[in-house]
Parts: sequence; structure tokens; C-alpha cells
Amino acid sequence: METEISVKDLIVDVSASEVQIALMENHRLIELNKESSQGHSYSVGDVFLGRVKKILPALNAAFVDIGDKKEAFVHYLDLGLYFSSFDTFVKKSNPNTDLKQLYESIPIGPALEKDGHIENVLKQGQMIIGQIVKEPISTKGSRLTAEISLAGRNIVLLPFAEKVSISQKISSKEEKRRLETLVRSILPKNYGAIIRTAAEGKNAAVLVAELKSLIQKWEGSWPSLAKSKSVKLLFSEYSKTTTVLRDLLNDSFSNIYVNDKTIFEEVGKYVSLISPGQEKIVKHYEGKEPIFEHFEVNRQIKGAFGKVVSLKQGAYLVIESTEALNVIDVNSGTRAKNKEQEENTFDVNRYAAEEIARQLRLRDMGGIVIVDFIDMNTQEHRNELFKYMTELMAKDRARHNVLPLTKFGLMQITRQRVRPATEINTAETCPVCHGTGKIAPSMLIDEQIERRLSYYVTDKQLTALTLRVSPILGAYLSRSKTLLGNSYVSKWKKKYRCKLNLVEDPDFFVLQNEFFDEKGNKLD
Repeated sequence: METEISVKDLIVDVSASEVQIALMENHRLIELNKESSQGHSYSVGDVFLGRVKKILPALNAAFVDIGDKKEAFVHYLDLGLYFSSFDTFVKKSNPNTDLKQLYESIPIGPALEKDGHIENVLKQGQMIIGQIVKEPISTKGSRLTAEISLAGRNIVLLPFAEKVSISQKISSKEEKRRLETLVRSILPKNYGAIIRTAAEGKNAAVLVAELKSLIQKWEGSWPSLAKSKSVKLLFSEYSKTTTVLRDLLNDSFSNIYVNDKTIFEEVGKYVSLISPGQEKIVKHYEGKEPIFEHFEVNRQIKGAFGKVVSLKQGAYLVIESTEALNVIDVNSGTRAKNKEQEENTFDVNRYAAEEIARQLRLRDMGGIVIVDFIDMNTQEHRNELFKYMTELMAKDRARHNVLPLTKFGLMQITRQRVRPATEINTAETCPVCHGTGKIAPSMLIDEQIERRLSYYVTDKQLTALTLRVSPILGAYLSRSKTLLGNSYVSKWKKKYRCKLNLVEDPDFFVLQNEFFDEKGNKLD
């Protein structure tokens, strides 16, 4: 049996206020990212010069001002082994210093004690370099690390470090030796690196170019650091578009569509840097139809972000989120029981597992997730479902842990939470009650319509009108007899001396009604 080839498309929608990035796998929406193009949003990977606001000895941590309204949090263990080197660099850098020479002259170490106390390292008012590892969520501020890293496609650059680590997923000892020798030979003094899995098989030119760009980004922040010791952003992580490409781009990517010329050129340049030869997959979308409409992204968003998510053959999920955890309930719904009950239940649970794995990535749900699967009688099916869920979650980039089903049919999943979950309100305002949940008394509907008709004829001087109504209301207005023996429509025509055309629309709700002028324009 041949393995199905997974085709990935990246759809980038650039507007005045934000950039939306949709990852499609076999034309199905898998991930949705948003990046504000107005102001700064405190994203994972951003590096700040911050000021220590408060020391918390009981927690062995500190609050740090990075310019956000909610102070960031850094724990002693997140200061990193060689915090003293970063601290010395911050304190000694100034506009009159040769920053390159200063950086290289600072010794790496001594290493912080593992069981040390933060009050012995940080003081209130001290300036430190911190990098966001977890974005502000709810009432909590950003989580920081003082161990700075700059991630590229093939290499992660580590300032003030000595080690060169290699991904365990690279199995060939010869390749590991080649990569380590190469990277060590091109790393300047006081830099370390982590060689990522994607570097396997890459030639020296690609790795050298990427390493130079990462070093340039880090060293490019030094003048801003030296100029003034105030709270500021030193540099940002790459844009969400390039971050997604950095982590996901591989040979299975077929197309990257961008509807903005500037971002199109930026993405093309980045792809040529991290994966030479693949620039041709980046395409500038110039269609008249909005890009998310053209690729049916909006339609999939509407179907995937509600409280109730439909599955195959009538089954559905109900998703509820709280501050502490997320709960997902699996329901068989109206699914036809064309097999024996146990097999039918197992099938529904497998469909549900596929959608749940997708939903976790799509909504970027983090923390604890409790899934209430439909009860299954056999242990074999419970084990198979656990194994299948583990396989589905293997594609998820976020750190996670899946536990076997309990005897009550509950599965516990923990998933790394580094940013708030994506929430999109897919509900629409009811055209009848206008969101109030209440409608006017049905027995007075004829009086309401007549009042509006009187206003249009008397005040607006309109003599030809069309009244569009539901079939039920149309029958009532055109066939029911008034006290004078004629229908409501006939009575109104005679009373107001106007042309009134009644049109029945099967898509209208029972009491829905709308007036139009003779040119077909809808009247308020």
C-alpha cells in the first residue's frame, strides 16, 4: 500500500491591520496564525532590554519591565548558565566602546549555581537582556529567559556559549562529524550553536550564509543596547510567515501564495536563504477575489472555530475552554448504526481523534485537554485509539504528552502553551431579532409593516414598493381577510394609493420582511 503524499500550501493574506497565515495540508486547514502589522505584540522569540522591577525570593524569581502593561516573569533557572557574561556585556557597553572587541574579551562564565538564589544575582532596577519564551496569557505577563538564542532553519545560534550540539535525529555518525567540524570552523569567539535536523546533507555555503545572517542579527542590536540603558525591544523574532517556513518548510511544500508584493519578495528571499532552489514555489497572488475566499480558507474557519464541530456522518465535537483546562466531548449524533455497536463507536472515536489533533493545532490550544470519547467495551479498541492519537499528535510542533484512556473513556493530553489560544467568533447576528433574542409579537406584525409602509409613502414620497417576506407571512398578508373583507395587501394599496408588489422568499424566516424601492434598493 502506497503512502499518501502530504501536500502543503501556505496562504498568506496581508491586510492593513494584520497578516494571516493559513497552513493547508491536502487543501485542509491545519494551522492558522495571525500577526498584527500595527504596533508590537510581544511575541515568542523577541529580545528585550528590560529593567528588574521586583525580586521574589519566595519564588526564586523576578518581575521585569519590558514595556508591556503586564510585567514579564523570569525564574532563577531561566537566567542560563552564563548569565554573568550577558550581565557584564550590558553593564560595560556604551557608544564609545568597540562592541565587537568588548564581546570577544568577556570570559564565558563562571556558571551559575543550580541551587542559587535570585536575590544574589539580580537587583531591583538592574537592566538585563531577556527573550520571550511564553507570550502574555490572560492575566499573566510574558515568561522570559536570559539565555538568548537565535533560531534559523538549520542552525540555532547561542551567544556567550561554547557548546556545539547536534540533533539526535541525525543518525549518521559521519554526517554528525562533518556538520560539527564545519560549524566549529566558522563560529566566531564566544558563540555556540545547535545544529538542527534540517541541516543534514546541506552544503557549507548554505550553513555559512545562515550563520552569518544570525550573527548579523544579534550584533546588529548592540548599538541600540549601548546607546541608552532604557527598556526597549532589541530585535524581533522573524515574522510569523518566515517563522512558519523556518520550522515547517520541506520538500512536501508545493506552493506559497502571498497577496502582497513586499511580503512576497521577503518570503522569496528567505526561502532562497534557507532552501536554495525552492524559490519557485513562492507565488504572488493577484486574483480579484480575496485570497482566503479563493482558497476556501474562510469557509473552513467558519466550520472549525465554533463550539460545535461537525464530523463525518452526523457525529460532532463539543469544545469548551476554561482558564485551567479544555474539555472536548465526542458525540455520535445521528450517525447511522450500520455495523455492530462496538465497531461503530470505535469508528466515530477514530474520526474524532483526527479532528481533535487538527483542532489543537488550529486553535493552538495549550495546557490540559480532557477528551471524553464514547465508551468502548474492549481494551483492544482503547489501546488502538491511544496509539492512533499518539501517531496523529506526532505531527504537532508543540511539546505534548498523551495518556491512555481511563476506565471512564477519558483521555488526558497536555500541550505546551506559549501563546493565547486562537479564538474566532463564527456566530452571526440573527436578522430577525438582531441579536436580542426577542422578536415582536406575531399578532401585531401587520401593524408594524403598515407603519413602515406609511412612513415610506407619506414621509419619503415613494409610490412604488416591493415587500419581500417569507412564504408563511406572504400567505397571511395576501390571503387572510380583514374586517372589510379584503386582504392586507389590497387594503394597503387602496389606503396609501401606492404600487405594492409582494414577493415570497423561501430563505426568509417566518416573520422576516424587507422593503425595496422601485430600483431594487433595500430600505432601512
